[in-house]
Amino acid sequence: MRHHALAAALIALPALSFAAAPATPQIPVTDVYHGVTVVDPYRWMEDMKSPEFQTWLKAQADYANGVLTKIPGRDALRKRLGELADLGEITGGYEQAAGKVFYLKRAPGENARKLWVRKGSDGAERLLLDPDSMPGEGGHHAIDWYSASPDGKLLAVGISMGGSENSVLRIIDVATGKLLGDAIDRAGLNEPGIAWLPDGKSFYYNRHPADERYNKSAVFLHHLGNDPAKDVAVFGWGATPSREFGLADLPYLSTSKGSKWVLAEVLHGDSVNRSYWIAPLETVKTGDTPWRRIIGPDDKVTHAVLSGSSVYAVTQKRASRRELLKFDLASGKATVAMPASDAVLQAPIAAKDAVFVKALDGGVSRLFKVDKSGKVSSVALPFDGTVREISPGNDGSVLVRLEGWTRPAQVLKITGKRAESTSLQKPLKVDTSGVEAQRVMVKSHDGTMVPLSILSQKNVAHDGKRPTILSGYGAYGISMEPRFAATRLAWLERGGVQAVCHVRGGGELGEDWHQGGYIQTKQNTVSDFIACAEWLIANHYTSPATLAGVGGSAGGITIGGTITQRPDLLAAAQSAVGISDMLRMETTPNGPPNIEEFGTVKNPDHFKSMYAISPYHRVKDGVAYPAVIVTTGANDPRVDAWLPGKFAARLQTANPNGKPVILRVDYDAGHGIGSNVGQALDETADVWSFFLWQMGDPAFQPTR
Repeated sequence: MRHHALAAALIALPALSFAAAPATPQIPVTDVYHGVTVVDPYRWMEDMKSPEFQTWLKAQADYANGVLTKIPGRDALRKRLGELADLGEITGGYEQAAGKVFYLKRAPGENARKLWVRKGSDGAERLLLDPDSMPGEGGHHAIDWYSASPDGKLLAVGISMGGSENSVLRIIDVATGKLLGDAIDRAGLNEPGIAWLPDGKSFYYNRHPADERYNKSAVFLHHLGNDPAKDVAVFGWGATPSREFGLADLPYLSTSKGSKWVLAEVLHGDSVNRSYWIAPLETVKTGDTPWRRIIGPDDKVTHAVLSGSSVYAVTQKRASRRELLKFDLASGKATVAMPASDAVLQAPIAAKDAVFVKALDGGVSRLFKVDKSGKVSSVALPFDGTVREISPGNDGSVLVRLEGWTRPAQVLKITGKRAESTSLQKPLKVDTSGVEAQRVMVKSHDGTMVPLSILSQKNVAHDGKRPTILSGYGAYGISMEPRFAATRLAWLERGGVQAVCHVRGGGELGEDWHQGGYIQTKQNTVSDFIACAEWLIANHYTSPATLAGVGGSAGGITIGGTITQRPDLLAAAQSAVGISDMLRMETTPNGPPNIEEFGTVKNPDHFKSMYAISPYHRVKDGVAYPAVIVTTGANDPRVDAWLPGKFAARLQTANPNGKPVILRVDYDAGHGIGSNVGQALDETADVWSFFLWQMGDPAFQPTR
């Protein structure tokens, strides 16, 4: 890379002004993919450690901050968001062990969620860990995950800095709240938790190599007090000589109380289909464990759980909306425990005497119970919404967190067929009686009917002038289910509308829906979003002058495609930590796992589809694009900051005299997962203020 030429260009950056973004040097690099020549003017950004990139990023961050601070209504909006966020305590992340409940809680005025424990679902609570009280430099701390020992005496917890998700595994003595001496770095992939052994003094955990972030990981066995460097790899990359693992294969182990088996799960990158092995618990001590595979990728199993001497698995091999299979580990036979129906089966959770299955039916959650005899029953829930969490207890009860678009979360304790409320989540002091949520079906470009969820004040005026935010995602088969957010009221109470387009690529209607926006059909994801935007305009909710679009992460493809294919539809847009350069994404640390979802440039058919939709490559000079706020975290481990950076630079260069394009950078954040409440509210205030400015709201018009 020609650093000397780049440095000289950066020295010539113009003084920051409200009117012009910092200039971005172009050093074209030419690639030829399957006979197609592609010129990349900003390849130099991919060296994020270079002084040139860091100088450019800081200039962009300063420019964005200068623009945003000049929007007059921003501070009042931020204050209102803070008031709504502080309406009550918010809890979540429940885990039960030996009669104890562990959970995260944020009280009004606090900036981070703290880790608490209580005896039973209604017992007295006690603070275990306050991440803001931990010493260290380089940013705030975040609790990434945790997992309790079977006896509830110890808690393994992953702690990272600055939103990096680079977890260090620590052990908390629950009785004293003290951290033990064990500290294992490179443990950021343990999002499902770890697998404790029955002795409560050892566990299996995933760890990635020092030179990798997501790939070549293995599961290790750790005994408390031992040096982690001497831990033995028992499954995964390099652990078993007789078995080959792919670069992006991600392994986990799970144990179950009273079971003599260990279940090994392998995620094949970001593929929805997983593989599973079993082995006797007493043998899983070395890399030579006699593992037996019971489920492979061709079985199309999305989730499986160990329950005693059985494994329950959700499979989509014979039905797009899936069925539940029961594998008897002794005989090796599989039987159908729940046949396919109109409801999309999502995940099984093993409890003491049954397996609970979450499903999605018509946009809302359903909960089923499969008992040991094989009987299937439906669990009655107090309202239609989303089952956000399911946590089984040793006594056979199950905690369920339920919420809806207009219903704040409740935490229920299910015993038998009864669902009783608990005090784990106190009712929020919020009035949503004036808000309505509706679900309509919108015809897309090919006649497919796409679900669209709309939130607004009741009897909102259909005058075509409502400030409206339309969001969409559409990847990995993930469903955009109803979720409550008190802060949403800050938009709705201004007469605004918020809508979610459930585009193909998601999982709302089963695996067929996912495959409908997958690699070579990915254009449908963008086309569905465009159809929903057109529907909102045609039905006089809004107009192109008052409509903003939002997409984040993989949704960066969705919003980036809309910006570049139909710039006339939107007044403004946010691409949040978004994938924008689809040709170079696979070169990043998180690239190989995503090949399963987005394809690879090495395949000519994949390349053709990827290049046709890649937002960065579809930007054209001189086009009147909407105003765009691109947001990124400097510590993002999932979508490297240069990906949003390239997209912002290309838009700024394509139409320098058009609507504003800014790159907002949070230097103490990553992908947003480890951000604290203040960071999230600051970003929301910035983005919504930017939107309202572009929509012409008088309270948000800067004076020059």
